[in-house]
Amino acid sequence: MTAANEFEQGARARTRLMGLPITPMTARRLVNFRANKRGYWSLWIFLVLFLVTLFAEFIANDKPLLVRFDGAFYTPVFNSYPETAFGGDFETEADYADPFVVELIQAKGWLVMPLIPYSFDTPVTDLTVPAPSPPSRQNWLGTDDQARDVTARLIYGFRISVLFGFTLTVFASVIGVAAGAVQGYFGGWTDLLFQRFIEIWSSLPTLFLLIILASVVEPTFWWLLGLMLLFSWMSLVGVVRAEFLRARNFDYVRAARALGMGNRLIMFRHVLPNAMVATLTFLPFITAGSVTVLTSLDFLGFGLPPGSPSLGEMLKQGKDNFFAPWLGFTSFFAIAIMLSLMIFVGEAVRDAFDPRKQITGDHG
Repeated sequence: MTAANEFEQGARARTRLMGLPITPMTARRLVNFRANKRGYWSLWIFLVLFLVTLFAEFIANDKPLLVRFDGAFYTPVFNSYPETAFGGDFETEADYADPFVVELIQAKGWLVMPLIPYSFDTPVTDLTVPAPSPPSRQNWLGTDDQARDVTARLIYGFRISVLFGFTLTVFASVIGVAAGAVQGYFGGWTDLLFQRFIEIWSSLPTLFLLIILASVVEPTFWWLLGLMLLFSWMSLVGVVRAEFLRARNFDYVRAARALGMGNRLIMFRHVLPNAMVATLTFLPFITAGSVTVLTSLDFLGFGLPPGSPSLGEMLKQGKDNFFAPWLGFTSFFAIAIMLSLMIFVGEAVRDAFDPRKQITGDHG
């Protein structure tokens, strides 16, 4: 028995144990995906990085994870407590970076700080050199020109970029798949008019329109998502439309019509699963493109609100501060590694769904 057959049988056995159905075709695709070592390990590296940044508040924060004071426990990372709760004088939220507050807590208890005691917007007040300061034991990747810790901003910026890309990909895929399905299945005037609309809409200068619209209103995460969704949904229309045009006259579709099955049921139960094969191969590339556009807008100053953790803003800081090369190197390598991992995963998914691919050994 070959290694490929062993892995295929193992994949099917593990999936059966989890109660999930798996077909020989699905098992073969899993084998092809795993055979692409570059894409397989890129997926694991990306998932580890993403899962770590999902818990950014527990890794980089200027608030303690846990405080024990006078026999009671407090969780500042989840809740806001006034300084008076720890014996201070002010009703405002306690500043845990203030040595006075720390002394008050340690007098009757203790506190546990995160690994990086700075959030993305925390100013570092005890620098020995002017900001931007170089990497040190206190600030692993240095600080930016506003004395904010670069490591903390990198962690938060990675998370918001990936979440933005994932969210945009999901919404754009839903709209694009639905539009392509309607075009391809009904054809005729529906397809013709829709294609003319897409040709006009896609010819608009997307980046310039995004810059103009983002400059009119105050940009937020969801506002930028909505603006980019206006143009991102067209990326999958052509692929889904072609699959539906090909399958609309197949015998099983004609038989379903003859049995009185409705168009909606035929489209989404019988034709869509075949179209999703080609669609899934494009999703990692769409996510990478979404992250790139967000980074571009942030770099140009038309993206997320000022002060937000953003890889594009970090890249702009590197451009504006040539005498602080750690800023440029950090942002460049962060963006390059993120996009490279996404592209490698996309290539592995594409190979896994390619029926012409045969398992001949480990891929590069």
